[in-house]
Amino acid sequence: MADNECECGSSGIGWFLAGLGIGAVIGVLYAPKAGKETREDLLNGAREARDKAAELVEQGKQKAAELVEEGKQKAQESFDKGREYYDKGRTQWTQYVEKGKSLINEQQAKVEAAVDAGKEAYINTTTEPQA
Repeated sequence: MADNECECGSSGIGWFLAGLGIGAVIGVLYAPKAGKETREDLLNGAREARDKAAELVEQGKQKAAELVEEGKQKAQESFDKGREYYDKGRTQWTQYVEKGKSLINEQQAKVEAAVDAGKEAYINTTTEPQA
């Protein structure tokens, strides 16, 4: 919907200027004035049209600048949100890795204790005198 407004606004400016020019010419042709007054009226009409066109261009520039700024803000917000998710995921991954290392170390200690107990049991059974 915003696109339609933009297109209507830019074509509306063209139609406004065309209508202004046509109206000025018709008014001058049918006005009962001297040549000098007619030229002054045409010059005044042209100045008014130029001023109005400059005003509309300035409004368009301001609107474009606002839209660019809004786009920059939204892009920055999206970037910040992505960075937040990335950091959160990285933190969770680091926690999982550390937990995995801890579990491996615990299991390694248990296996070593079991191997040592097995060796001790084997030594005790092979060195004990048989009755």
